[in-house]
Amino acid sequence: MDLITPEFGLVFWTAITFLFLLLILRKFAWKPILGAVSDREEGIKSALASAENARKEMENLTADNERILKEARIEREGMLKEAREIKIKMIADAKEEAQEQANKMIEQAQTAIESEKKSAMAELKNHVAGLSLEIAEKVVRQELSNKDKQLELVESMLGEAKLN
Repeated sequence: MDLITPEFGLVFWTAITFLFLLLILRKFAWKPILGAVSDREEGIKSALASAENARKEMENLTADNERILKEARIEREGMLKEAREIKIKMIADAKEEAQEQANKMIEQAQTAIESEKKSAMAELKNHVAGLSLEIAEKVVRQELSNKDKQLELVESMLGEAKLN
């Protein structure tokens, strides 16, 4: 027997065994193997689709995050600007109120000074009037003690008095 040149019987039985094995594999193994491969292929397609959806969702989230950050920055700038404006307004209001208070105090001080001045002038006038009366009284007594002086005083007053 030569192994290099096989006989017809050996080839026949080998072919029949191969076909029989092929039929058995087709009936029992081929469908489950193809089903598993098909399931695996569907699983891979679904995983790729999920990955693509996740990538798109991440892009959308990134864009949303950028938009939210931009809005937050704009809002922060607006709040800072508003705070600066409020600070400036408060300082201006405080200055204005301080100026009004100062003007009011100056006005009150001027009123008080004017009142004190009038009071002092009235007191001075009263004092001067009192002194004038005392002096006039002393002068008139001295003048009236002498008869000649009395006549002279009356004549001089009549001369100074003008008739209307």
